[in-house]
Amino acid sequence: MTTVGAVVRAALRGRRAALWRLAGWSVAESLPAAAAGLLTARAVDDGFLAGRPLAGLLWLALLGGAVLVGAYGTARAYALLGDVVEPFRDELLHRVVAAAVGQATAAGGRADDAVVARLTHQVELVRDTWAGLLMVIRGFLFAAGAALIGLVSLAAPVALVVAVPVLAGLGLFVVALPAMVARQRQYVLADERLGRVAVTAVSGHRDVVASGARDRTADWVGEQVDAQARVERRLATMAATRALSLAVGGWLPVLAVLLSARWLVEQGLGPGAVLGALIYVVRGVQPALHTLVQGVAAGGLRFAVTLDRLLRTSAHLDAVHERPVATVTAPRASTATPALSLRGVTFRYGPCAAPVLDGFDLDVPDGDHLAIVGASGIGKSTLANLVAGILHPQAGRVHLGGLPVAGASPAELARRRVLIPQEAYVFTAPVRDNLAYLRPDVPQEVLERAVARLGLGGLVRRLGGYDATLRPADLSAGERQQVALLRAWLSPARLVILDEATCHLDPPTEARLERAFAERPGTLVVIAHRVSSALRARRVLLLDGASALLDDHEGLLERSATYRELVGYWTDGPERVRSSPTPVRSGRRPDGSAHPSWP
Repeated sequence: MTTVGAVVRAALRGRRAALWRLAGWSVAESLPAAAAGLLTARAVDDGFLAGRPLAGLLWLALLGGAVLVGAYGTARAYALLGDVVEPFRDELLHRVVAAAVGQATAAGGRADDAVVARLTHQVELVRDTWAGLLMVIRGFLFAAGAALIGLVSLAAPVALVVAVPVLAGLGLFVVALPAMVARQRQYVLADERLGRVAVTAVSGHRDVVASGARDRTADWVGEQVDAQARVERRLATMAATRALSLAVGGWLPVLAVLLSARWLVEQGLGPGAVLGALIYVVRGVQPALHTLVQGVAAGGLRFAVTLDRLLRTSAHLDAVHERPVATVTAPRASTATPALSLRGVTFRYGPCAAPVLDGFDLDVPDGDHLAIVGASGIGKSTLANLVAGILHPQAGRVHLGGLPVAGASPAELARRRVLIPQEAYVFTAPVRDNLAYLRPDVPQEVLERAVARLGLGGLVRRLGGYDATLRPADLSAGERQQVALLRAWLSPARLVILDEATCHLDPPTEARLERAFAERPGTLVVIAHRVSSALRARRVLLLDGASALLDDHEGLLERSATYRELVGYWTDGPERVRSSPTPVRSGRRPDGSAHPSWP
């Protein structure tokens, strides 16, 4: 599993340029800390106490200039912080979303309600604490370092006296860190448990009300709230440890300087130099240590524990981090092995639900063109998802090109099938990236031939060409479907499943695209929403609840009254279907009553 340290090191290595710029402006920011004590000493000893007030004012003017430089450095440092933090947040979001989708769609997987807490709370918590931790550590290193350098240049013995208690305070804080980490981890886990319970209670509120279990559910949620509150109280007790660390490392140096002031003057150090040394401690070392301890204790612990939790939930992504379809190649055609085979498949949505498919058998030979038809809700999309490996049957076997779908890896499934659903997905990126999403390494000439073959040249030109940025809002639902269809065309998979993937297209465009896919090497399965799709297919599978029939269009018209009724919803009668490749949809039965649409 990827560790917190490995992720942090990778994040820092990947942004060296931004970190160097941040360090440069941090040097400018630390200029007042380095110069404050020295310039104050000169102003007092060489100016005001020497009877030269103008000289003293000039030294203080130099200090004022250093403060202005430091303020500008601070502004620039915070402006650069986003260059380091935001890419890290984006990577975490990708991990969380990919892990949740992978878990939900894996064999035997289920949705994880705690992902809501991770995505909406924990990722933002890591982002904010990562930014704070960078600024805290950066501030301590540069501010404390500048103060100690200035202190050495002003009074080297005082630097030694100050360094000892500072190191002691830091050591005490480091010793207490493991206990702090443990309590912070308990807090994160309690937060996730509360998220799960809250989602469960809210999603089942109707059942809760119907069964009269409101009080029990309220008590159940309340127990988790109380548990989280107890964890937070235990976490708050660690403030005493932080206070002790700050007392040792922050206030003992002040006491040491004050106690040694007379001795320092006797050694020839001027009053201004003693004042300057005290300024270095009070305005440099002490605030830097205080910020470090409080920042690490508050934000640093939350960062480490929460990031560790996020990495543990997405650990399985380390093995397969890139899209598997990027390097797959199409399998060779086989005349002996069917492209698709189902044997004794039974599937139901829940243990007490009626089966959508029960003992279902189907063989689709390689190179076939199959249309699946049936009433709305009869199980067409369920069958498509079973074939694609998105759903898994309670009984029976599904094979793609001889490969058992159960237990197959995403890469193995991607080599054999591509599923395009009804609602096509596009994302904000160049047009080429959207079109070549399932085959990123496609040569430009192959992409252009595919665009020409599917008739998408006009759409590409309207969007501004292959390098133009495509935004989802710029496309209609039908245009999004055409983009998704071109992806499937370019995919290396031999089996293409179109689950009503042309429902937003006009009939001529749908006919053109389906004919193109029928000529594509491999096997085509179409979940039909118009009877014209059945007319174009070599074979038609009719799902009818208790039974299923497989034949060509003409054969089903002869054998099935259900099929003739479905066709009648789109035409004035079955005889018209025989002579018309693009029948006209009708909204009425022959007796004039309304009827449901062809699904």
